[in-house]
Amino acid sequence: MVSVPNNGLVERLLDGDRRALARTISKIEREDQEAADIVAEIYPHTGKAVTVGFTGPPGVGKSSIIAKLIKLYRDEDKRIGVVSVDPSSPFSKGAILGDRIRLTDHFLDPGVFIRSMGSRGHLGGLAGGSRLAALAMEAAGMDVVLYETVGVGQGEVEVASAADTVVLALQPGTGDAVQALKAGVMEIADIFVINKADHPRAKAAASEVRSILEIGHELDPDPWFPPILMTRGDNGEGVEELKATIEKHRAHMRGNGGLEKRRRASLRDLVVSWAMDRLQKEMQQRLGREDTDLMEKVYSRELDPISASERIFEEVGDAASSGP
Repeated sequence: MVSVPNNGLVERLLDGDRRALARTISKIEREDQEAADIVAEIYPHTGKAVTVGFTGPPGVGKSSIIAKLIKLYRDEDKRIGVVSVDPSSPFSKGAILGDRIRLTDHFLDPGVFIRSMGSRGHLGGLAGGSRLAALAMEAAGMDVVLYETVGVGQGEVEVASAADTVVLALQPGTGDAVQALKAGVMEIADIFVINKADHPRAKAAASEVRSILEIGHELDPDPWFPPILMTRGDNGEGVEELKATIEKHRAHMRGNGGLEKRRRASLRDLVVSWAMDRLQKEMQQRLGREDTDLMEKVYSRELDPISASERIFEEVGDAASSGP
């Protein structure tokens, strides 16, 4: 039986205490020894929040859109959690950008909790640390959890796809759609947003995205054809329609069983990525701790690299199976 750690930290978190939530996420980020026990305690209290992932190139205006969306949710008296995934410092492994400047209007709102996280250094990878932070927010009573990621790389695909609904924001006149297609983000997006709708090439950008989607839809037909919305993060134009479309997508997913299927897939990916990361770290530690002789054999061409890696893998596996 798992004991409640840290003098009631979990109870305070479940009561919605913001300091307890912040402290819990810090423990998750640091990979604190108590983090696993905390997650075990709070996990049964999760799974009810609406989760939305926002991804897209830097500078497209995701934070501005999110800020306007938060206001709409707060008008309905819903509590909001935001996980902003920033590039990491190569030295501290922490978030360089810190809490999003565009979200400053909500910093003092007790119904909004914003947390920036570095994109490296977390057990389980990008999706692992961010997903656990989101679980903590859910356990603390957040009705809606929003993920925001920087860029359109594989890591962003992972964290965005942890959400029930994925929104891809693009900017007119920059070729973002082609880059998103190369990165695979087009395949996971449920809603497309052309931000800065007042741009002269906004309509052309929407047409470009629609053409790409129609080709993909012919190859893999799905009842949900991702809508393309026009927004302006500066004045909130189109954000109410975005909120309504998110709700429409959620209703669609509930109706065809897709929501449960997606959540199961997300949790499975989290478990697998966590295990893979743990194994990788164990192998790195094993190599650094005991395998000077092994690597000397590789350097001197007495042993090939694949055979050496197989030997390390087998030894780590044997150590794991014979552990407590």
